Amino acid sequence: MTGEELQRYSRHILMREIGGTGQRRLTEARVLVIGAGGLGAPALMYLAAAGAGHLTVMDGDVVELSNLQRQIIHLDAVGQNKALSAADTLRRLNPHVEVTALPRHFEDADDVAGYDLVLDGSDSFATRQRVNRACLAAGVPLISAALTQWEGQLGLFGDGAACYTCVFPEEPAAGLIPTCAEAGVLGPLPGILGAAMAAEAVKHLTGAGETLRNRLWLHDALYGDSRTVTTRRRPDCAACGTGALPRG
Repeated sequence: MTGEELQRYSRHILMREIGGTGQRRLTEARVLVIGAGGLGAPALMYLAAAGAGHLTVMDGDVVELSNLQRQIIHLDAVGQNKALSAADTLRRLNPHVEVTALPRHFEDADDVAGYDLVLDGSDSFATRQRVNRACLAAGVPLISAALTQWEGQLGLFGDGAACYTCVFPEEPAAGLIPTCAEAGVLGPLPGILGAAMAAEAVKHLTGAGETLRNRLWLHDALYGDSRTVTTRRRPDCAACGTGALPRG
């Protein structure tokens, strides 16, 4: 790290759980963030500020005016692709971070190959399941979060622990969990969950503390309540169990 980087990241380096060794691991890490929306926006910004050395942002959507209530990474970018808009903000936020923009939607297992960690901030259950399978196939740990209205959840999946499909084996019934466009969402809530995703990423990449491996964090902003529940691998899991379907 350069002298400027040492000064920029000095508050991390001072922490005994991270130190210089942990910060160096962070600056060498390759992280893929799927989605530059409500969850991806704060996660990307905090990871870039923290010095995650190689960030790739993938999103095929364009910025809409209604996004700006919570997707704080997009400044004057209405009508622009979200990945390109996010990458521009990240480069201005920290010029020491290498940022790659992929202005398209997630496709298959090849998309996660070569990364140390994947953060999934997509808003589709089907996409989250496909990302989970891709990460299992590539042996890449996955941090995944979801939210609606006032509530959100977050976990670290795979890496020998319960995978996303272990915890959520079946898609919720139609209409049971409405989208943000259908039911609305508290503006700061994605900030809480996205920042928590970044914190989990920093812990995982630096080896600090205890991650949410085999645990699911649940947050209710309306009542100011948070709790953690234990998860476990399922032998019958269709994605990682003994009778799992081919991954990809």
